Amino acid sequence: MIRAGVVSFNHLTSHSFKQYYPIAMKRYEGLFILNIAGKEEGIKDTLDKISADITAAGGKVETVQKMDKKTFMRVSNKKHSAGFYANVIFAGAPAMIPQLRTKFALNEEVFRVLFTQAPEPKPEK
Repeated sequence: MIRAGVVSFNHLTSHSFKQYYPIAMKRYEGLFILNIAGKEEGIKDTLDKISADITAAGGKVETVQKMDKKTFMRVSNKKHSAGFYANVIFAGAPAMIPQLRTKFALNEEVFRVLFTQAPEPKPEK
């Protein structure tokens, strides 16, 4: 229905609206600092949970890169003097990032998380 130059989408159901106007997926990079306090063997399980949370929020995990344990240069809390770093590249809607931040803030195994927009992969020659 068009009224005075304004387009109304009332005739479309939410399902058909998504079919005709899909939400753009963006590529993100999540840098996770895991709280490993004596649980180094559980890192793979933690990364599997993180991947499952991203998938449950509607994202698609591309790669999970485990990095090393690093000691912090500035220690604000003596309980956390080191952390295990992991990098997760995934695609998802922009609206899911605040949801993931909230979810990972409540997770005791995740010490810090930083989401940035990842560049598109370079095509192979």
